[in-house]
Amino acid sequence: MAPRGESALSLATVQAMPGPLNPTRKKHRFGEAWMHEHVTDPYVREAQRRGFRSRAAFKLIELDQKDRLLRPGMTVVDLGAAPGSWCQVLRERLGPQGRIVAVDILPMAGIPGVAIVQADLQTDEGIAAVHESLDGRKADLVLSDMAPNLTGIDSVDQARSVQLAELAFELACDVLQPAGDFVVKAFQGTGLPEFKRMVERQFNKVHVRKPKASRDRSRETFLVAKALRRAPTG
Repeated sequence: MAPRGESALSLATVQAMPGPLNPTRKKHRFGEAWMHEHVTDPYVREAQRRGFRSRAAFKLIELDQKDRLLRPGMTVVDLGAAPGSWCQVLRERLGPQGRIVAVDILPMAGIPGVAIVQADLQTDEGIAAVHESLDGRKADLVLSDMAPNLTGIDSVDQARSVQLAELAFELACDVLQPAGDFVVKAFQGTGLPEFKRMVERQFNKVHVRKPKASRDRSRETFLVAKALRRAPTG
């Protein structure tokens, strides 16, 4: 799973970073263009100002404003949580009584009040680790910002995106309490309409959202599924 969003790096930090494709730190047009876009991005600047780990925090903030997802005291599972900006938003809005379980295959720096599970959800051990962290509770909300490591081959990336979305959907139906909500990222393209219909069979309402904080060039969308009706019927 790829890390969520872009971290809020300063211009000086970005300029100082060597990379495997540019070990000599020579300037490249592509790198300069990305750097300029990154450091001038208003969401990156606001993330820095507010102490969020990435600009992706504003995607969740907008989804919450639109669909009223978060309330104090909830139990929330955050899939694909690294580097942790959505957990930061959750910590702010759920209050001290809220329970947050952050899950990612990547390591993630700790956040007070957040239980971090480093696990692969494609394994039985990973699923079991999530259940163990919930400690017998059912979740009120499952969030998934999981995304594949992009290959640049659209058909491959699209298939992997839908596969991760289906994985999140299966887990959500397993751990959500009745009437619980589910938010999942998926790329626009082949397989998304079929996946949306599958989600619609299990939830009362399903909305397709593209937050303003999502870059225009990105094919990512979010399905916001409200009120789980029943367990999957297969």
